[in-house]
Amino acid sequence: MAQTLEQRIAIHTGDITKLHVDVIVNAANSSLMGGGGVDGAIHRGAGPELPAECKKIRSEQYPQGLPTGQAVLTGAGRLPCTYVIHTVGPVWRSADAAELDRKLADCYRNSLLIAEKYRLHSIAFPAVSTGIYGFPRDRAAVIAYKTVTDFLSTHEIPQKVYFVFFTGQDTAIFKENTTSL
Repeated sequence: MAQTLEQRIAIHTGDITKLHVDVIVNAANSSLMGGGGVDGAIHRGAGPELPAECKKIRSEQYPQGLPTGQAVLTGAGRLPCTYVIHTVGPVWRSADAAELDRKLADCYRNSLLIAEKYRLHSIAFPAVSTGIYGFPRDRAAVIAYKTVTDFLSTHEIPQKVYFVFFTGQDTAIFKENTTSL
């Protein structure tokens, strides 16, 4: 029996680096070499293998840095997941809102396409771009949820998508803005 869309999505409050899923998504910067927030936590948790893989991707595929909205796959080093998908979210500027909305949706869609390509059945997303990049949390919630549900409605993999928020406040904002969608 096929799962319903609601059964394929879970909302979780906690540390994304502790999840036992096939792949976690890193809200990376274009250098792929770590930073603050989720990006820094993932790099610290993964150990030296992750920066080595990211450095190779930079030298072989993206010498100018990973473009906004794109996504790449690496191993997970010492993390409990198997892989990490790195995606670069947009920096919020309200004057460019429509374009930034599209680029944020691209982050989720391109990450899901990688999960599908590599047959990764479970994926965990942080709130991409809502930290230091300043994307409004309520707006980002709607874009993330709509992009993921649209994708899942026409694809069997991934089978389970987790939206993971570090604080209960961020979880509440996500739920408030996606319950009626």
